[in-house]
Amino acid sequence: MCNRYRMSEKEREVASHFGILVPPDLSWPQPELFPKCEGLVVRRSDGGELMLDRMVWGFPPPAAGRAPVTNVRNLSSPFWRGALSRPDRRCLVPATDFCEWSGEKGAKREHWFSVHEAPIFAFAGVWRAIEDGRRAYAFLTCEPNPLVAPIHPKAMPVMLQPEDYERWLDGEVVDACSLAQPFPSQLMKVA
Repeated sequence: MCNRYRMSEKEREVASHFGILVPPDLSWPQPELFPKCEGLVVRRSDGGELMLDRMVWGFPPPAAGRAPVTNVRNLSSPFWRGALSRPDRRCLVPATDFCEWSGEKGAKREHWFSVHEAPIFAFAGVWRAIEDGRRAYAFLTCEPNPLVAPIHPKAMPVMLQPEDYERWLDGEVVDACSLAQPFPSQLMKVA
């Protein structure tokens, strides 16, 4: 489960990558993100335009006392069905790299995965309103590709190709969810 990622590019690069304007009043979050932190997402405005927004990473859990739910693994779960079936609740989560860990407790080593020749990529995400008028997001995971599997055999984030951004944001639910596939490992690197 991916619970750490970075968005270390500046506002101008993010705006250029997604073809959007950065709102002048949007404060830029920290570059390294963990659950419960505020991160950036790209979503449709009420008018249908792409916009950059700040949200809290992690949906409130279904049971009290549990950690926020940051990763969407079971796409048929009733917990996610409402967000996945509504294009207005889908989003893109900009990232520059994500972390997975290897090794035993006390001797764990971090591994950072990124995309060759693409400083910015996007996870397929969903969002919903939470208390105090804020919003929360989570992103989809899928089977790991051959680069990620030796380090984290359970799952990897769903990383989208730029040509699939609109399909994820606007597509019919079955077609959009069909994008939950491992990203081509030959396009990635690990440090």
